[in-house]
Amino acid sequence: MTSVPAASPIPTGDGARPHRGAPPRTAFLLAQVGADAADRFAERVATLGLTPREAGAIRVLGRRQGLSQRELAEQLGTVPSRLVALVDELETKGYVVRERSEGDRRNNVLTLAPEGERMLARLREVAEAHQGDVLSPLDDDEQVALAALLAKLAAASTVPPGHPGFRR
Repeated sequence: MTSVPAASPIPTGDGARPHRGAPPRTAFLLAQVGADAADRFAERVATLGLTPREAGAIRVLGRRQGLSQRELAEQLGTVPSRLVALVDELETKGYVVRERSEGDRRNNVLTLAPEGERMLARLREVAEAHQGDVLSPLDDDEQVALAALLAKLAAASTVPPGHPGFRR
């Protein structure tokens, strides 16, 4: 495992007291790496004819078949009105089946169609390849350590569990 130097005070150059802990701009660097990873993932799913939003919806429905549109919107971190067009597109592509709920006829229940199940399998392969590429500069121990640190940051943040990031 590659050793990481211990944090030492970093002179600020402006007469302020030295910084301890992570070097300045670490949060910015984290955001930049995340944005780059998201862009690269978008390129990968585009080869499947999907947007990241569509891939996220398929992934969530693969884990929880029978969600209402409102529940899917909550899982994706978007408002239900924005989800309608997304579900319409997935239905048109043959990935999602939308049916009236037996328990509440005002709600639609969403399930993956057989083609959606096949796409989910392809998405899993793409996600595994993507993770391998993004983390390839790190050895196995570093990858485990990074995952633990990112989970800790996510738990202490406003990042919702599940599949955040589709509010934009």
